[in-house]
Amino acid sequence: MSENTTELTSQYTAQVGADLERNAKEQERIGAEIAALQEQLAAHQRDRAVLVGIQQAIAAAPAAAESSVLPDSAAVPAPRAARKQAEPSAGKHARPKKTAPAPRRSAAGKPAAKKASTKSDKAEPATTAQPTLVDLIRGHLTEQSEPRSAAEIAAALGKAHPDRSVKTTVVRTTLEGLVAKSQAQRSKQGSSVFYTATAVPEQAEEQPAAAGA
Repeated sequence: MSENTTELTSQYTAQVGADLERNAKEQERIGAEIAALQEQLAAHQRDRAVLVGIQQAIAAAPAAAESSVLPDSAAVPAPRAARKQAEPSAGKHARPKKTAPAPRRSAAGKPAAKKASTKSDKAEPATTAQPTLVDLIRGHLTEQSEPRSAAEIAAALGKAHPDRSVKTTVVRTTLEGLVAKSQAQRSKQGSSVFYTATAVPEQAEEQPAAAGA
């Protein structure tokens, strides 16, 4: 009996020791997990504090913008109210006076003003009429003593008339039209083309003068 009791005691002792060791390991494992979870919880708490601060800043921005706009819009009705209060008082003092005929005179004067303005508007086109490009090119050629290329004529007209858009291609086309009408002469020097004013119109003018003499 004593031997059996000793064996049972040793078995229970070994089992209890193993259980204690297993329990200690579980406590250590759970403690490590708790520490890790506490770190994660603290990180989440810090993130939440940052996010709450950002949310409050975003919510406060529109309110600050509205508060900066409200004083300007709220200040508008005040002068209107002052005008409304001033108008009845001014009307009470102005009742004895009658100023109705004055607007009629001004109304009668409006047609004359409109007629004068329309006349002036109609007269403006005559004063603001500009010479055509053909006239400008013909006049430029008559002033030159040497042949000029289309590019040179376009550059000269562009400087003389900066308010007009003078393009070399348009000038060249116009010059060819003058050549076709015998109002300009074309000459070539190598690959370049030059233009001069024709002397035919001058001769035609001199002939009637001689016939009259």
